[in-house]
Amino acid sequence: MIDNQNDGEEYLGRLKTLAIIFFFMIVILIARVGYLQIYDGDYYANLAEGNRIRIIPTTAPRGTFYDRNGQLLVTNRPGFSVSLLPLTAPIKPEVVERVSKLLNVPKEEIEQKISVHYGFDPIRISPDVTQDIVTIIEEQKDLYPGVVIEVQPIRNYYLKQEGAHTFGYVSEISDAELEVKKAEGYKSGDIIGKFGLERVYDKEIRGENGGEQVEVDVSGKPMQILGKKEPKPGYDLILTIDRDLQVAAEQAVDEMLNSLGCKAAAAVVLDPQTGEVLALVSRPAFDPNLFAHGISTKDWNAINNNPDHPMDNKAITGEYPPGSTFKIVTGTAALAAGRVGLHELVFDSGTHWLVPKGNAGGEALGWLDFHAALSHSDNVYFYEMGNRLGADLLESYARMFGLGSVTGIDLPYESPGLADWKEYKWEVYEDEFYLSEIMDAAIGQGFNLVTPLQAAMVMGEIAANGKRFKPHLVKQIVTQDKEVIKDFQPELLSELQVEPWVIQAVQEGLNDVTKNGTAARNFIGFPYEIAGKTGTAENSQGIDHGWFVGYGPFDYPTISVAVIVEQGGFGASSAVPIGRKIMEAAFALKIQRGEMAPPAQNANQQ
Repeated sequence: MIDNQNDGEEYLGRLKTLAIIFFFMIVILIARVGYLQIYDGDYYANLAEGNRIRIIPTTAPRGTFYDRNGQLLVTNRPGFSVSLLPLTAPIKPEVVERVSKLLNVPKEEIEQKISVHYGFDPIRISPDVTQDIVTIIEEQKDLYPGVVIEVQPIRNYYLKQEGAHTFGYVSEISDAELEVKKAEGYKSGDIIGKFGLERVYDKEIRGENGGEQVEVDVSGKPMQILGKKEPKPGYDLILTIDRDLQVAAEQAVDEMLNSLGCKAAAAVVLDPQTGEVLALVSRPAFDPNLFAHGISTKDWNAINNNPDHPMDNKAITGEYPPGSTFKIVTGTAALAAGRVGLHELVFDSGTHWLVPKGNAGGEALGWLDFHAALSHSDNVYFYEMGNRLGADLLESYARMFGLGSVTGIDLPYESPGLADWKEYKWEVYEDEFYLSEIMDAAIGQGFNLVTPLQAAMVMGEIAANGKRFKPHLVKQIVTQDKEVIKDFQPELLSELQVEPWVIQAVQEGLNDVTKNGTAARNFIGFPYEIAGKTGTAENSQGIDHGWFVGYGPFDYPTISVAVIVEQGGFGASSAVPIGRKIMEAAFALKIQRGEMAPPAQNANQQ
């Protein structure tokens, strides 16, 4: 009996203890609730408010491109983009299905974009849609919850395919690019420069995005705009390009390609006194507007599967044997190194006396001095110069001209060409460099490779009395109010380490090319004296490539030109006519703008 009584008292004691514990827990919870409501009430009210407020970004317009005379090249136009905006809940599968059918975008593509999305940024599905798409979505909002229409700046390339390789194009950032650029503030869905100047100067011209602070209801539907930050446009670029000359150069190239039935060519026009690029042409080309509003599979396949590679900027990436245009380098080296006298006569019997190599067509020009050999592009004479110079010395002069390395132009993917022929042959073939190969290099064949830009630079160095300026495409970076952010001045890279008389001798020989030499027939009646050099580069894949390099006017050069026509045959018949038209256009524009006096009546009327 006593045991039962003790057990009961012990049980009651435990209940009292639990009751006390529960009592204090309730007191603590009540105190906590009171604390949260009284002391932290404003804080949590703000959090609750934040749950119904979203920040919707607004894309900044990219900077405008102008030519050197203030003419528009690249700008923006308003466009409508369809985006998904999952403000409060994920986008429903049936909505994805409807959007896919309406926009003709694969459902898998939309789902993939949703899967990598984070934050509250819009998921852009289709940029630059037509007005009928906009009307359907606006009129049937209940069927498209979470689908919004954004008004976005769409890149507009005025010249279409003309200048495409210079200006480049923009497109949505890829996952791989985002991984690299995320630290720089780039986000999924951003439009970035992918090629050309758009890529090189993307940070300067992309601007700073703005946004809207939007209140939404429980379903995620925007109710009202609470605040707005205006986007800041990107900086504008003032280019060195002359729009009128660019168009004239493109037309000259296209006309020749059409007449010959050729597919590919390139042309570069420089100011040899500054390095400013006045025009740059690469064919075939593409329309960058196709990328600006989302390129279709059909258009992409047409570009990507083209065997002539329209996406390649052949003016700076194409590497070709320079052919006889390289005789400028060989001749300079031979005179400067004392391997031949200016008036020394070398006999051309039709073939070289050491190696059976001769002129095209088996010509034999007899006794020739330097001037005549350069004017008539005599192979045998320059084979002998290669023999006298040797590979090491000839290579050193090629590098002195800047060959074998990139020029540093402000465009991506520039190729270096090839001037270290001995080293290249040993690395690739593990073989010595033979005399016949030195001779080939001396006339621009064999392992010798240059880009059209490098060829224009070589001619520009002769025109500028040995000075080599860094080629560039941007004169200034400015604000929309034309405040200069950065001004690009001519940058002298190097000077030819030769006596002035050597350069003068080369200049006179190149001048005679257009008077009595290989380009004379093409420049009959030309109103200015100019210097030039033709070339025909052997092509193991088909017909030879045609070259022309030139500068003018001869006494005060303002432009340097290089033209190559792939599989165009002799340079005199394929590339020289293009070069003449480019020079005609350049000089006519300068006269029109008061930058140059009209030609004298007796100037070079052949």
